[in-house]
Amino acid sequence: MKKKASSKQRLAIFASGNGSNAENIIRYFQQHPVIEVACVLSNKADAYVLKRTKNYQIPSYTFGKADFYENGKVLQILQNEKIDWIILAGFLWLVPESILKAFPNKIINIHPALLPKYGGKGMYGNRVHQAVWENKETETGITIHFANAHYDEGQVIFQAKTPIFPEDTPESIAQKVHSLEYEHFPKMIEQTILASQSV
Repeated sequence: MKKKASSKQRLAIFASGNGSNAENIIRYFQQHPVIEVACVLSNKADAYVLKRTKNYQIPSYTFGKADFYENGKVLQILQNEKIDWIILAGFLWLVPESILKAFPNKIINIHPALLPKYGGKGMYGNRVHQAVWENKETETGITIHFANAHYDEGQVIFQAKTPIFPEDTPESIAQKVHSLEYEHFPKMIEQTILASQSV
């Protein structure tokens, strides 16, 4: 199976907070022959991810609800940047229909639990780890999936698990899940994009 001859696949990363996953992805693709992070977008002007992005000379954009859901500004940015794929790395808003249509099966999200458990609106970050701990689960993990019109319901691409022990806390569970995110998210983005390029 030969690959299509084409320029680099350009990624836009959407993030709402700290941005450690975003930075990990940026670093992973810095010298990549066929994939590059073209820009970072955040719905929070004070998100730490924007500080991280500056260190890599990657353009960043901030936007409000109207830009995302009503006036098409975010979609215009993606088109101007010639984006091929959208990566949701700790981004908390539901992607609107206009962007889903423009990027069919080209929007990849990560969730800090083993979906379908602990998914849905309001289930993100430490809320997930707290719920997993309170329910005395014996394992948790990550789910990498395509985004669709519903929170955490898109087609699963990959899952990885980690055991939970009686002595674990929500904080130690979070650390285990973060380790899985850093290890697997960039690689699965790469594999998904390269597989889509195969003829």
